[in-house]
Amino acid sequence: MSVVQIEDLRGLLALGEHRHVTDAAAVLGTSQPTLSRLLSRVEAELGARLFERDAKGVHPNPLGDLVLTAARDLVDRHDRLRRDLAGLLDPESGTVRLAFLDSMATSLVPRILHDVREQAPHLRVELRQEPGHEILRDLAAGVAELALTSPRPPGPYGWLALQRQRLTLIVPAGHRLAGRRRAQLADVVGESFVTIPSGFGFRAQVDDLFAAAGVTPQVDFEIGDLATVEGLVGAGLGVALVPEQFAGASGTIGLALNTPGAERVVGLTWRTDRPMSPAAVRFRSFVEQAGPYD
Repeated sequence: MSVVQIEDLRGLLALGEHRHVTDAAAVLGTSQPTLSRLLSRVEAELGARLFERDAKGVHPNPLGDLVLTAARDLVDRHDRLRRDLAGLLDPESGTVRLAFLDSMATSLVPRILHDVREQAPHLRVELRQEPGHEILRDLAAGVAELALTSPRPPGPYGWLALQRQRLTLIVPAGHRLAGRRRAQLADVVGESFVTIPSGFGFRAQVDDLFAAAGVTPQVDFEIGDLATVEGLVGAGLGVALVPEQFAGASGTIGLALNTPGAERVVGLTWRTDRPMSPAAVRFRSFVEQAGPYD
């Protein structure tokens, strides 16, 4: 009884991508007859014709599309398993799965990766850039082992604070507040306010600050990226609260806030209810030694 192997699935995926036996065989480093026999064997094993042959090459039919989707998932799972095992067996060259907030993509993340690379040049870091709620989902599912996020998540999470970011009120050039150095949250009353959508950790912090000050902002624009928030303010579409490093990128003016707790604490987090791979433990240790990143 024959069994479809992972390498057979890689052959199908190559055929599905290149649509020609000769080209796919060259990519796989095998011969055209060998790949043709592979396709025939897999079709016989599955009991279905998967590719249509013509003068131009091979093309997946609907059954082939179904098999290719499953093959891609199986190959991805197999490769992830191999990477995970490599991480367990060799922390020097294993893979660390790191998730991080979009707003850290051009600042904190490059600094951390630079420091880690100097200490462990063969350590592989698999990056996932996504919103905070997706980060927690991926940590819970084991898709990510470590994450750079804010605020500290509740539940079974470890936390290493790395950076304190002061929040500032940004206004467009020429705004009535642009000549001031400091502001209060009450100053945004009646202004169009630009911010992150509900459900994001930063939005929850902004809402809490306004609630504590007894102020209800007039939210006119919501976008899940702080750099875009700053750009909308620079275009004159409103005012916003952002970490101070975002101020000025699009000509906005930053005003310091007379508001207690107006800062964002960014940290490294991980699940404490399951073991981490030695590679992830090593990565965390390097970050702890190199930090904080204020």
